[in-house]
Amino acid sequence: MECVSLQRPAWKWQVLSLFSLCGWGWVSGQIRYSVVEESEVGTVVGNVAQDLGLKVEELSGRRLRLGSEESLRYFAVRLDSGALVVSEQLDRERLCGAAASCVLSVQVVTENPLELFRLEVEILDLNDNSPSFPTAHRTLRISESATMAARFPLESAQDPDVGTNAVGSYRLSPNSHFSLDVKQLKDGKLFPELVLERALDREEQPELQLVLTAVDGGSPARSGTAQITVLVLDSNDNAPAFDRAVYKVRVPENTPAGALLLRLNASDPDEGPNGETQYSFGVHTPDAVRRLFALDPRSGEVRVSGTLDFEESPFYEIHARARDGGVPEMEGHCVLQVEVEDANDNPPEVLLTSLLNPVPEDTPPETVVGLFNVRDRDSGANGDVSLEISPNVPFAIRSLQNHYSLVTRESLDRETTPQYAVELIARDGGSPALTTRLALLLNISDVNDNPPRFSQPSYDAFLPENSPPGSLLCTVSASDPDDGDNSRLVYSIEGGHTQGAPTSSFVHIDPDNGDLYAQRTFDFELVQVLPVTVAVRDSGSPPLRANVTVYVFVLDQNDHPPAVLHPAGGSDVPAPQRVPLSAPPGYLVT
Repeated sequence: MECVSLQRPAWKWQVLSLFSLCGWGWVSGQIRYSVVEESEVGTVVGNVAQDLGLKVEELSGRRLRLGSEESLRYFAVRLDSGALVVSEQLDRERLCGAAASCVLSVQVVTENPLELFRLEVEILDLNDNSPSFPTAHRTLRISESATMAARFPLESAQDPDVGTNAVGSYRLSPNSHFSLDVKQLKDGKLFPELVLERALDREEQPELQLVLTAVDGGSPARSGTAQITVLVLDSNDNAPAFDRAVYKVRVPENTPAGALLLRLNASDPDEGPNGETQYSFGVHTPDAVRRLFALDPRSGEVRVSGTLDFEESPFYEIHARARDGGVPEMEGHCVLQVEVEDANDNPPEVLLTSLLNPVPEDTPPETVVGLFNVRDRDSGANGDVSLEISPNVPFAIRSLQNHYSLVTRESLDRETTPQYAVELIARDGGSPALTTRLALLLNISDVNDNPPRFSQPSYDAFLPENSPPGSLLCTVSASDPDDGDNSRLVYSIEGGHTQGAPTSSFVHIDPDNGDLYAQRTFDFELVQVLPVTVAVRDSGSPPLRANVTVYVFVLDQNDHPPAVLHPAGGSDVPAPQRVPLSAPPGYLVT
């Protein structure tokens, strides 16, 4: 069967659907909780839902959850109560070291609408560590000629706890020669010194046994001890002396290893081995500092030996000493203060908090589809970060301090562009600036916003009469630019009647492919043209539809013999006819 296109008026259907999505905003407040380190897993830190004004019954529907990796590692949120609980035992010393304050930032995310809350949890120190000395037993060799009020630095005790739980005092066992003086470093740490109060006499007492005790400020207090043996030696009566008690130097953090900082200088008026000086780090120089700096024992040159990092530590204090070669040897001390200057050596970081992907094509402009944080470990202008977005995409960046949201800038159309490659560029304020790029592939999800459309404004089908039922009349075809179920089409016959019978009793259409079949045998003498209204709908929710008319023309066949209507006769014997005797040629007999 053949389908023919006729130029009939075309009908255009347009359906406009409006949806509204909730907006988004950053929510930050002064909510701050505290929890003691070593608290058991499951300990309640605070009620997030109550403090943020969220209803408990809405928590599951709004998908209340923690937003950052650090938050998820140490905490969890109970959806049945909105409580923030400890999910991993917290060790303050491991998390924050010796920092005076240990605060973890917790991000809480909700949806419907999409919101981000920032909380702070302070980890309180527990006095769970006792002071300890690097060396449990130390020997001091002191000349009997040591002058009154001479000082001898002792090793400081270490206590991983902070605040009042750190080392708070020292005491010395009772003795007749030494007192204890405690000094405070620039960073607040204490270090003890022995002070000679009474002259030593090797012949009278060649050796003294002392006990140094370090006590922290916890309640109850913890303590640690070190044994000190003082060996009284015959005199080498001049100790090396530095030309300065305190040296100060500034160095950029990107200074390469091997670079010279300065040269220490100590002099000893003695002659021979008693005046030969060797340099070394003092007992108060931590191992971490010794790994970053090198001190030449002969020349006193101090060089960079490791990688300096302003973000890790902007200041170092190096204790140095100079020893002579006398017997007994004598030593002098100085302090080198190193100030590290920041360099733009850290690129900015872009941290993805939440992303809506795919994005519905009917999303209105200024709808939030992504949340981001940016940070830069550098300081000053080197740490000032701006975030840009690649051009020619229907998205934009909105900022609030170092928090950013990715929003739609204009209407989306999946049928025109089903996918966007979006690049976020973070750039700091250094010179030259450092940049970081984050590539996002955003898919646009389909919305049923296009009705089906027939390929022709109408169809003509031709069928010889007496064709058997099931004969193919015509195939109608429609298309829908939407995707998935929104483009899956179903054909049907619209209601109507022909000769008092439903149109669907004359023809049938395959709902999947649009093939139109005859349901019965047609008789040209009864029906010459059968108009059939065919409908098509998509499978969206709600579905969209369109109609087209198919004109079925029944073609006549020679299926009837001729018949004599007059005269009527019921036998094969001809009926007699009267003819006038005078009838001329051509006279009509019958």
